[in-house]
Amino acid sequence: MTNWQQTDADRELLERTIVPFLPDRIFDAHAHLFRLDHYAPGTQPAHLNGAPPQLGTAEYRSFMEWLHPGGRTVGGLFFGLVFNGDRDGNNAFVAEEVRADPHSRGQMIISPDMDPEFVRSEVRRNGFVGLKPYHTMATVDGPTWHAPIEAYLVEDHVRIAHEEGLTVTLHMVRDRALADPVNQATIRRYCESYPNLRLILAHAARGFNPWHTIEGIDSLRGLDNVWCDTSAVTEAGAFEAIVETLGHRRLLYGTDFHVSHMRGRCVAIGDSFHWFYADDMDLDERHATLQPVLIGLESLRSLLLACRRLKLSDGQIEDVFYGNACDLLDLRGA
Repeated sequence: MTNWQQTDADRELLERTIVPFLPDRIFDAHAHLFRLDHYAPGTQPAHLNGAPPQLGTAEYRSFMEWLHPGGRTVGGLFFGLVFNGDRDGNNAFVAEEVRADPHSRGQMIISPDMDPEFVRSEVRRNGFVGLKPYHTMATVDGPTWHAPIEAYLVEDHVRIAHEEGLTVTLHMVRDRALADPVNQATIRRYCESYPNLRLILAHAARGFNPWHTIEGIDSLRGLDNVWCDTSAVTEAGAFEAIVETLGHRRLLYGTDFHVSHMRGRCVAIGDSFHWFYADDMDLDERHATLQPVLIGLESLRSLLLACRRLKLSDGQIEDVFYGNACDLLDLRGA
C-alpha cells in the first residue's frame, strides 16, 4: 500500500469525522520541505519510494487537501528533513520556497559543530525565523536516541536564538522524553537563561507515549517561552495534559508533513511506544477488515478527541489551529 495515494478509507474518515471539526484557517507549525536529491546516493529512506522528486510548498499545499480540504491551509513553519545529507542544499531550498510565500516562515537545520556566528549570518541572510536541531547529528558515543539535549542543541546556538528572537523546534529524545529529569533540567535552564528563546517542543513534547508528557508537563510550569506542537501524535492524552497545565494558547497544530502522509499510527506500549505502518500490518485480521489511514488523519482525530474532552470553544480551537502560531510568529499582518 503506497503512502502517496489517497484511499477511500481516507476520504470517508476525513468527511465523516475531520471536516466538521476543522476551522476555516489552518497554519501548520511543523512541516518538512526537501528534494530527494538532497539525500546522498543510497541513503534515501524506503518510505520515500514513489514520492515526488521534490516536496516544496506547491506539493505541500496539494497534499494538504487530503487532511484539511477546501483551501484551509494558510501557511506553515517549514524546515528541512535531510539532517545527515545535503543540509546546506536543503536549507537553501526551504529558504527559497518560503521566500515566495508571505504566509509561511522557515527554520534552518543546524548541526552542533556550526559556528554560532555562521548560524546568525545564515538566519539573517535567508530570513529564517528559527532553528531546527535534530538528534541524529548529536555529538555522542552510542545511539543518538539516548542523547541529552545539549549534544544536539548546543548552548551557543540557544544564545543566538535568544539574541535574535528565534524559535527552536526541538524533538527531544531519551526513553522517557519529558518525564526524563535530564531533559526537564535542560529545558528549564535554557528557557530561564535565554528568555527571548521561543522553544517549540515537537510532537506534544514527544508525547508518542502520552504518559511521558502527562508525567513531565508540570516541569514546564512558569516558563513563558515554551510551546508544544501536535505533529504526528496519535493519542489524545498528551494534548490534554498540555492544555490543562499550560493553557490552550501553548498548543500549536502541526502535521509533520510528509510523515502525515504515511499510513499507520503510533501506540503507547508499556513505558515506550511503537509505530505501526500499513506496509508492516497483516490487513487480513480475522476479526475485522483493517483499512489503515494517513497518520495526519489519525493525529487530527486524536486532537478532535482532546478538544471534545476539554470542552474547548470554537474560538479556542481556532487558536490551536491558527491564532497561536500567528501570534508566536508575528503573522497577523501577513
